[in-house]
Amino acid sequence: MGVAEVWRPPQLNKSGGLWKWRSFSGQPKRSVMWWKWVCGFMLFSLGVISLFTGHVVSHLEWAHQLSKRTLLDMSRKEPIDVWKSKYSKFFYGCSERGKSFPPAVQEHKSNGYLLIAASGGLNQQRTGITDAVVVARILNATLVVPELDHHSYWKDDSDFNDVFDVNWFISSLTKDVTIVKRVPDRVMRSMEKPPYTMRVPRKSTPEYYLDQVLPILSRRHVLQLTKFDYRLANDLDEDMQKLRCRVNYNALRFTKRIQSVGMKVVKRMRKMAKRFIAVHLRFEPDMLAFSGCDFGGGEKERAELAEIRKRWDTLPDLDPLEERKRGKCPLTPHEVGLMLRALGFANNTYIYVASGEIYGGEKTLRPLRELFPNFYTKEMLANDELKPLLPFSSRLAAIDYIVSDESDVFITNNNGNMAKILAGRRRYMGHKRTIRPNAKKLSALFMDREKMEWQTFAKKVKSCQRGFMGDPDEFKPGRGEFHEYPQACICQRPFSYDKTSADDEEEEADIPEGVHNNTSSGHGHLSSADSERDEVFPD
Repeated sequence: MGVAEVWRPPQLNKSGGLWKWRSFSGQPKRSVMWWKWVCGFMLFSLGVISLFTGHVVSHLEWAHQLSKRTLLDMSRKEPIDVWKSKYSKFFYGCSERGKSFPPAVQEHKSNGYLLIAASGGLNQQRTGITDAVVVARILNATLVVPELDHHSYWKDDSDFNDVFDVNWFISSLTKDVTIVKRVPDRVMRSMEKPPYTMRVPRKSTPEYYLDQVLPILSRRHVLQLTKFDYRLANDLDEDMQKLRCRVNYNALRFTKRIQSVGMKVVKRMRKMAKRFIAVHLRFEPDMLAFSGCDFGGGEKERAELAEIRKRWDTLPDLDPLEERKRGKCPLTPHEVGLMLRALGFANNTYIYVASGEIYGGEKTLRPLRELFPNFYTKEMLANDELKPLLPFSSRLAAIDYIVSDESDVFITNNNGNMAKILAGRRRYMGHKRTIRPNAKKLSALFMDREKMEWQTFAKKVKSCQRGFMGDPDEFKPGRGEFHEYPQACICQRPFSYDKTSADDEEEEADIPEGVHNNTSSGHGHLSSADSERDEVFPD
């Protein structure tokens, strides 16, 4: 029957429905009125129930949104506390395993053994290892302890157990994924061919792994995925995101030797000052050359960086001024110091500088030292303890990671892997203050700073930096990389606001022991173009 036929005038319909309706319309009037009254009462009752339940639901939602909006509105209007966000106490890390999350599949029942070859420097490999665990879970595979990259820019031959506590890694994830140190000999002997090797596309979805990778794993029993960095999609379901957090923030613990050296540096900083800031300068020659920016060193600097830049055949010619206006240039150490002083950090603030080789050496660092005389590095604080680690860039980077993580305030100078990983971790640990320069707006200020008074400059810097201070209101679902914004693993306590809490800047949240669900640092607590840059300069 066509559409036109369905909607013909009623008199053409030969079914009994219409005649029944006509018959009913011919019943006595009293019956009709009684039936209308019953229907009306029922509709009225349903309306009242719907109105009540809708009011309750909307009221609860309104209350939740009001609470959240009030918190965020107040944080935007109040002066910035450079040491701590007053509202951080309402947030905490929560990555507990859901009740419906099935236990790990046992080795003998798994679909095979998954070998992972990580890629890049310490922090890039950290993201790869984290995602490797999740991929093994997706594939119901037994994960073999990942192999670290020995061939990257850093030329570091450290193995997994040289950097991370491998036994803790395996045991802490027992309920999530079965992990072994090596493929059993009996399995290797039974194989007719060597393990199948493949590289999956970046940001591959779980469906891709199930459709394209699982059949090969099931057929070959041992499969190796190479150059494994950012090979898993950013958006996963909540259970898998929480697994990412359990790996990154709990299972990946540095070796006791590295932890010991890192915590010695932290203790020595704490012995000199109750609180300190850590700055990740990322001002190495290769990074500056790759950026295509000018940093005030004149013709000599341009020639040196241009020579280094020749290492990459595919880099386009860039306009240094335009790159700076776009916020693509790292701040100089001097600019970092000016930003920090303008934000309100005093001249006597203790500063720890996490960095590799600084372009220009001491001459480049001198302006920052003058702004912050209490200036320290790992080499200054633990020279003897560092000697055994000097040939290994990843182990040295782990020391900077530990000290930066333990600092009261962490300042990044780029959006590389270390900056992202630590920003995400510090959010998970209760939104510890993490400052990221708003380079796009600050670049214009630095170019004009000689034309304005210091107070004017400082006021403008503070205005530029709102939204870049690591406050909870900067945390937006779906924003950025999950490793930087682990929203699925951040929970919020009920928010209440009164004058007492507003005036008491030092008030601490009343948090029972253990409520953070393994949010301890694991260090022995004392108390696009960007993607391309990450690949070239993995940190």
